[in-house]
Amino acid sequence: MSFSLMPKEEKFFEFFEAQADYNCRTVKLFKELVNSWSLESPIFDKLREIEHEADITTHEIFDKLNRTFITPFDREDIHRLASEMDDVTDIIQSLSNRMRLYKIRHSSPNLAQMVDILEQAVDTISKALRDLPLKDKTRRVLDYCIEINRLENTGDHSRDVALSQLFEGTPDPIEVLKWKEVYEVIETGIDKCEDIANTIETILVKQA
Repeated sequence: MSFSLMPKEEKFFEFFEAQADYNCRTVKLFKELVNSWSLESPIFDKLREIEHEADITTHEIFDKLNRTFITPFDREDIHRLASEMDDVTDIIQSLSNRMRLYKIRHSSPNLAQMVDILEQAVDTISKALRDLPLKDKTRRVLDYCIEINRLENTGDHSRDVALSQLFEGTPDPIEVLKWKEVYEVIETGIDKCEDIANTIETILVKQA
């Protein structure tokens, strides 16, 4: 049997799990888009729809926070976690729009690799949030946070490799600028996952 670590206001955890699901769906769709790149793909519209749904959930969290007297953990940490979770979906949807606007003609193996890392990170966050309310899962949640930090370091390395390869030979300067932004934004998404992990760790420390 699992025992609760937090006071009994479970709706917030339902919201966080919903946000995690939006992030996982967004990254999986973006991965599909990257692996079968087309400027005419219907995935662009699907990403926009999910981003809108995720925004609604985030606003519901803020509204409930304003109306709830007893919260499962510090109000500022609820606000921070909700905002950081929402940022992941925003970043990926914005990147897909930017790639379409820039008329990116093809995907790249480096981008696919970085998206794989991001997918692992959001999946790990989902697992951490599922176990966050449970006292006997604290060690596991911390392990998930450590794994997310490791993935962020891997993402940094992948970005550096991708950027170095951009300047090999005599590349088109415009294409270099486009892809530099793409790689850096994907890494921002992975960095945001590390921010989420750090917020989760802060919550656990305060509850210890």
